[in-house]
Amino acid sequence: MIMLRLLSCTLALLIAPVSSVHAQLRRHGGPVRALAISDDGMTAISGSFDSSAIRWSLTQNTAEQVLRFHADAVNAVAFLKDGRVATGGADGRIALWAAGKQQPDTALEGHNAPIAAVAVSPDGKTLASASWDRTVRLWPLAGGAPRVLEGHTQNVNGVAFSPDGRAVISVGYDLTVRIWPREGTTSPIVVTLPTPLNAVSVAPDGEIAVGGADGNVYFLTRTGEILGEVQAGPTPVIAMAVSGNGVLLAAAGIRGSVTLIERKERKIIRTLVGPGLPIWSVAFLPDDRTLLTGGADRMIRRWDTVTGDPIGSVVTGAPEDPLAVYAGDYGAEVFRACVACHSLLPDDGPRAGPSLAGVFGRRIATLPGYNFSDALKKMDIVWTPETVARLFEVGPTIYTPGTKMPEQQIGSVEDRKALTDFLAKATR
Repeated sequence: MIMLRLLSCTLALLIAPVSSVHAQLRRHGGPVRALAISDDGMTAISGSFDSSAIRWSLTQNTAEQVLRFHADAVNAVAFLKDGRVATGGADGRIALWAAGKQQPDTALEGHNAPIAAVAVSPDGKTLASASWDRTVRLWPLAGGAPRVLEGHTQNVNGVAFSPDGRAVISVGYDLTVRIWPREGTTSPIVVTLPTPLNAVSVAPDGEIAVGGADGNVYFLTRTGEILGEVQAGPTPVIAMAVSGNGVLLAAAGIRGSVTLIERKERKIIRTLVGPGLPIWSVAFLPDDRTLLTGGADRMIRRWDTVTGDPIGSVVTGAPEDPLAVYAGDYGAEVFRACVACHSLLPDDGPRAGPSLAGVFGRRIATLPGYNFSDALKKMDIVWTPETVARLFEVGPTIYTPGTKMPEQQIGSVEDRKALTDFLAKATR
């Protein structure tokens, strides 16, 4: 009862209306894969599949600086205690940036596969990075070699510090949560859950929350005992954040919605319904009420978590929607998950992926003006309805190893045919 009363008081203090004048933020040329907010709530940093990061003024609603260094998607971002930002890329590198500078102060190299997440220790002295090379690295920000934490047997997707800074928590595709002592050589606590794990957040009281591919959020003590779980949705949880006061947990999914969970009560209080495309990143502002989300539609959106409403105008189906003219075509709806990265027109501005205009009959990695990976340039694939269908049947990682394309599959034969029929009409 005491907790319920405290929660009621907290929500009552938050019930004052949030200003609706703030606009949504759109400048990236690809899905927004990562978000972080400064301690004062004035600035945000976003990372994108378009290989850039952007420093945003949240008071002026403007992009203050575009950071270009990585050769692949920027999957992870964080603010350092000294005001700099860290960006982690699918190129395996971490860059540390000072405000206003066009090049990073430092590049941290050592991972040999995409970096999926970064986290800053509470004392500000260490940066942790999680990578698909199956390791976690702890980088001393004052300089020196990183400590390498090995043990995961699959991609490591998430990393976080405990509030006291004495432990590092990592999660991966191998179904395990690993709680590593930050000092010494003691082996980690290993907890195995029933699903691959995509994200981890730690509450101010030390409770660990983990997002699973089964749509569940699992809650653990700081020593690894399982406390419970909440079914956040029917599709994988791919991003999570805990509010600064620890009351709310936001769990984002593949289908574009964010589930808000009252953490202590393990209760879903509302769902934020987005554009139907994957939400790859979430972050709370210091007011513990406003949530930022970034997703496959290239937009950073603000949400009022008390009312469940978006803050600022969001226009759907406007003339800028390239699929508006295909309303009613089911293949266009299947393609909607691709439209953030791929244009249907020869010249429609920068995108994370190449234009699909005239794609059928074109050999892979031959479109002029796009920077394809060396691995794709060596492949002997000609795009046809059959090869595109095969790409989404087995997934890009298997069919086109070395691609920058996010892993995704279309399980239904009918959906794959609807997609290729649509592309045959729309890309001629």
